[in-house]
Amino acid sequence: MAKRRVSTERRDREVFEEPREELDERVVDIARVAKVIKGGRRFAFRVVVVAGDNRGNVGVGVGKSRAVPDAIRKASERARSAMRPVVLEGTTIPHSVMAKSGGARVMLRPASPGTGVIAGGGVRAVLEAAGVHDILTKSMGSSNKLNVIRATRAGLRQLKSPDAVAQERGKPITEVAPFWRRTHVKQP
Repeated sequence: MAKRRVSTERRDREVFEEPREELDERVVDIARVAKVIKGGRRFAFRVVVVAGDNRGNVGVGVGKSRAVPDAIRKASERARSAMRPVVLEGTTIPHSVMAKSGGARVMLRPASPGTGVIAGGGVRAVLEAAGVHDILTKSMGSSNKLNVIRATRAGLRQLKSPDAVAQERGKPITEVAPFWRRTHVKQP
């Protein structure tokens, strides 16, 4: 019987990590899930991570694994790769929006500067990671954290900037801009 030679090259190799920009990553939910198999149940963990740069980009990732640290790592990687821009109007959103995912419904409404983030749970995590500072929210229906987060992301994807809406409608920006911005918009 021949002896196996163990390669130490892989072990000794220096781990190279690319420099990452500083992101706000939050573990929002850790749930134990089960797969029913012939011999019983096989348990694993599902982790939901929200990543954002606090400057208008946010992503949500879901990772599953038999061990929690592996699930967190997978979810974090997926959240980083799923980051998308969010339309912001100063420190809030440009207009009200309602979104749904599964049984969860989320309403997002712009708020005056100084209001703060009036939200709870997963909605707050997504909005703060995106860099929203003033907003009013209401979560209705299912309180499943994953569906609430998906509904929040869907709502953020529906947002349009006042410039885009004005161009779509063929109207001046002053007619479609939020009330707190109307005084700061230059007249054409």
